[in-house]
Amino acid sequence: MNFEGIIPPLMTPLNDDFSIDEDGFAAVIEYMIEKGVHGVIVGGTTGEFYALTPEERVRQFKFSKDVIKGRVPLVCGVNDISTTGACGFAEAARDAGADGLLLAAPYYSLPTEAEHAIHSLAIDRAANLPIMLYNYPGRTGVMMGEEYLARISGSPNFKSIKEASGDINRVHLLANNYPDIALSCGAEDQALEFFVWGATSWVTPMGNFFAEEVVALYDACVKDKDFDKGRRIMSALLPLTTVLEGGGQLLQCTKFAGDFYDLPTGPVRPPMQSLDERAKDDLRQILVTAKADIQSILSGQ
Repeated sequence: MNFEGIIPPLMTPLNDDFSIDEDGFAAVIEYMIEKGVHGVIVGGTTGEFYALTPEERVRQFKFSKDVIKGRVPLVCGVNDISTTGACGFAEAARDAGADGLLLAAPYYSLPTEAEHAIHSLAIDRAANLPIMLYNYPGRTGVMMGEEYLARISGSPNFKSIKEASGDINRVHLLANNYPDIALSCGAEDQALEFFVWGATSWVTPMGNFFAEEVVALYDACVKDKDFDKGRRIMSALLPLTTVLEGGGQLLQCTKFAGDFYDLPTGPVRPPMQSLDERAKDDLRQILVTAKADIQSILSGQ
């Protein structure tokens, strides 16, 4: 597969006892597809993969494939603290029928760039599927630097990189120096800049509740090359992206927003905790305003 379009990382709806709400999981997938997303990621940070058991993670791969039924590509997050663990998840994703993988650095261990490349190439060999790399040093402690990129570039499976460092200079570097690795937006507040620099996809948690709006931004920038319209949509989104990126509670905000729009979400698993009432009130107003402003833009007003 090629990694193109809006590819949201799916949240994991939970019941009150913290068990996975599979009916809710299916409902969120259906909402995304109905609103025009171009793919779905299962097992990302937004899906609380770190708080799920290995059995739950593998079950999500299989369940999602059954729900999607080939309507959009399924990308499975296979991150793990060890190479052996990540290879196991990659094989399970392949066996479940995944179309591609999402792969970040192994967290906590802080491998060198050479060690990190060996890790990634092992996962590539284990599954032989298209891979979207996920550069998020704020969570993994490891940057996918130029040595790393040079070492993995011999495999054609490394097709895209979700850049979530927040450093706009990385966008310039990747766009100019690594044209064979498609650029994907991993920073909510920089989507417009990514599209200007040729990003082919956006992995946005907002797809869990604002799918129509983020698809509209993609269409304006990538399909229509209408960056004036894109700026207007992005301007309407900025108050929301500021909260999502700046508060350290992106997952909680995503679940609250989904619930606000009558999608099944449930609680977050510990150690995360729900938003406090003031944060909920603030976010509720931001959501209402952003949606109204974007709908006005899309209606030509």
